Amino acid sequence: MSGAVARVADLLHRQAAGGVVRVQGWLKTARHGKGVSFFEVSDGSCMAGIQVVAEPALANYETEVLALRTGCAIEAEGELVESPAAGQRFEIRAASVTLIGPAGDDYPLQKKRHSFEFLRTLGHLRMRTNTLGAVMRVRHAASRAIRRFFDERGFLELHTPILSTSDCEGAGSMFRATHFDPASAPRTPDGATDWSRDFFGRPAFLTVSGQLEAEIGALALSRVYSFGPTFRAENSNTSRHLAEFWMVEPEVAFLDLDGDAALAEEFLRAVLRELLERCGDDLRFFDEHIEHGVVAALEHVVTTPFERMTYTDAVAQLERSGRAFEFPVAWGADLQSEHERWLTEEHVKRPVIVTNYPREVKAFYMYLDEDERTVRAMDVLVPRVGELIGGSQREHRRDLLERRMRESGLDPAAYWWYLDLRRHGSVPHAGFGLGLERLLLFATGMANIRDVIPFPRTPGSADF
Repeated sequence: MSGAVARVADLLHRQAAGGVVRVQGWLKTARHGKGVSFFEVSDGSCMAGIQVVAEPALANYETEVLALRTGCAIEAEGELVESPAAGQRFEIRAASVTLIGPAGDDYPLQKKRHSFEFLRTLGHLRMRTNTLGAVMRVRHAASRAIRRFFDERGFLELHTPILSTSDCEGAGSMFRATHFDPASAPRTPDGATDWSRDFFGRPAFLTVSGQLEAEIGALALSRVYSFGPTFRAENSNTSRHLAEFWMVEPEVAFLDLDGDAALAEEFLRAVLRELLERCGDDLRFFDEHIEHGVVAALEHVVTTPFERMTYTDAVAQLERSGRAFEFPVAWGADLQSEHERWLTEEHVKRPVIVTNYPREVKAFYMYLDEDERTVRAMDVLVPRVGELIGGSQREHRRDLLERRMRESGLDPAAYWWYLDLRRHGSVPHAGFGLGLERLLLFATGMANIRDVIPFPRTPGSADF
């Protein structure tokens, strides 16, 4: 065979038929009729496959082509022609069809709807389905859009560590990283594990956030962002929790809370706008088969100015709503998803940025307001999902930061370098965090976060 292998996406978007083409991919369907076989070939480059029509004149028609079934990997060469069938523009009239990899009789992805729960047991195959293939293409486009946004605005990507000795959130739900053999770990005289003899000479963990290190970068390079995996050892099996997920965390020097909120709004609009421009076919699939209204919801966020209100105002509006919420509304309690959705879907009917939360419900590193009741925190809320982005102006005053650490039960000595940053050219700075998987839930309408990441890590599950 001669010529380069063509991507299915490129063939489907051709302006005209004609010419000899060659494709490689997997059979989504295989139909054998009287004197002709029809194969839908997908290489994962787009939602649709391309039909290959094979006739008995092929030398291996009886010996090989008639045995092809769903799941086989093939290579086909032939002429690209206009298709007489409805729903497809072109098809390939095969001059040759070669089996590359056979599929067993028990190939599990047949032409029927499979539950997402079932597909999670087939992590090695599920990306071949229409839905998971579309998720992965949208995920790629979102990652590309995120990096493009920051690159065009002069941010440097900072590779923050995965191994850490700091608990950024102070929540304690961290995976321990050690080289000790659990059966023979060294002990102190009182019988406790002697972590001073571990690899790093102290307890180490998988990171929950790259924020603290991003602050180091911002206070030297002005504008940085980290984008990588983070880990939470929460024993939760809800549709919104993962043990491993991807976070994008920008950090900017000389930025206050208002500037942080403006950056978050601009960022979210830009990323979703690019998804609408680049992922039309995949997003229409989600709108038709997963959740009607997904595309309209994305367009709404892209085109509608965000509302801003303080936490205190939000609580007042919720209390006046007359709604009987499952979680009671009271000043000092964190907002729940049902409160966030009421604010965005019923009260203002657009995205909302809520600011200045009570200090008790936010992390130690957030800038303390003058009343010392609230901190300069913000959450970006969108319809259908609730919180998509959480951020804050960071506390750059050393004495107040140390005080907040102690109030949160943290040992300031363990964060000596973080405090030391406040001694040497400290400036106001701010940033936010966006969970990529939560963004993808919003963009696709998928119901479970395990279905928007290639290999979900949840309690009791680390296969594939």
